[in-house]
Amino acid sequence: MDLFDSAPKLAQPLAERLRPTTLDEFAGQTHLIGPGKLLNTLIAQEKIPSMIFWGPPGVGKTTLARLIARGTQHSFINLSAVTAHLKDVKEVIDKARQTNFHGRRTILFLDEIHRFNKAQQDVLLPHVEDGTITLIGATTENPSFEVIGALLSRCRVMVFNALTEVDLDNIIKRALEKTEHNTDFLSPAARDYLVANSYGDARYLLGVLEDLFSIFAAQTQITLEAAKEHITRKASAYDKNAEHHYNVISAFIKSLRGSDPDAALYYLARMLDGGEEGLFIARRMVIFASEDVGLANPGAIQVAVACMQAFDFVGMPEGWIPLAHCATYLAGSPKSNSSYAGYQMALADVKNYGPLEVPLHLRNAPTQLMKTIGYGDGYKYAHSYEGNVVQQQHLPDEIKDHVYYMPTENGHEKKIKEWLEKKRISSNQE
Repeated sequence: MDLFDSAPKLAQPLAERLRPTTLDEFAGQTHLIGPGKLLNTLIAQEKIPSMIFWGPPGVGKTTLARLIARGTQHSFINLSAVTAHLKDVKEVIDKARQTNFHGRRTILFLDEIHRFNKAQQDVLLPHVEDGTITLIGATTENPSFEVIGALLSRCRVMVFNALTEVDLDNIIKRALEKTEHNTDFLSPAARDYLVANSYGDARYLLGVLEDLFSIFAAQTQITLEAAKEHITRKASAYDKNAEHHYNVISAFIKSLRGSDPDAALYYLARMLDGGEEGLFIARRMVIFASEDVGLANPGAIQVAVACMQAFDFVGMPEGWIPLAHCATYLAGSPKSNSSYAGYQMALADVKNYGPLEVPLHLRNAPTQLMKTIGYGDGYKYAHSYEGNVVQQQHLPDEIKDHVYYMPTENGHEKKIKEWLEKKRISSNQE
């Protein structure tokens, strides 16, 4: 098993030296492993299906794949999609055919499977389908987007969660025991600080802990102040081009829509801290101001456009100030999507009925011929009537009674609703 070929133990990083060798030592993912859980049963029965392990870095995807290899009699081959080529995949398939001939199944563990393009994934498909190989792919990216549908449909997706603070604390305890450090090598406050700044990533935590072992080799206990000097915060888990981008902007918009300024500010901070483009956020707020606030607060679109212009003018690092200003204003505004919904209904009629004829009296008549055939004939100029209100058909005959705009009673729109109702009553009395 070339997966377990390794350098001398002392030359390995701490995270590798402490990698669990049994399921009992494995931390986290209790929804996947443990007494009575699916994976335990499958391992015990040696009925390993093709799977995709999906989750953030440092949560045990590779480790669990190795434990599956140890717990079965299958041949196990490890490839990284970062460095592997089609030639490597074909060699694995050829070797698997020989192994299967001798009665042993072959598990191919493909790390970073999202790095394989469509053509490379297509090569795997028939061999997963006919059972030549059992594929375990690991990815930090959403497999819905990164794994071709045909391959995904033949694999079970196992979702890995970020490790909890309890999981990380247990890993620290195990690291101290295995490296023969005192259990109080880290003060309680320093330990909590390391856990809090690891964001559920065991590999990152153990890398920092290894640095602390080297820096404070002769020290009895590391205080919080000393830890802060040497523990850098793990980079925010945010990718502007992948799922975090879509998840967080979705949560931001839904927080604005839900009139929750606290959540809106949190997700705004998440995006900016992760390097999101401020103008992207500002553009989304401009859209939101019309789509979700609408006529309940007509000034919202002005604030949003001003925010976009202000950010473009100021830039970062101060650009977060107008963005926060706008986000809290929009979250605190009354909401109405009546103009948005009305347009959608009108568009549906356009598609359903096609280009209906505009009523003759509404048509422009720039020539004598057009006037002769009735263009503009009978048009009532609203300003010539009391209150600038006139009873007149504006929609084509086929949809003359259709209503698209249905104002709410939220904010300023209540006044619009009252005026329109008054207009309709007045028109009906003519």
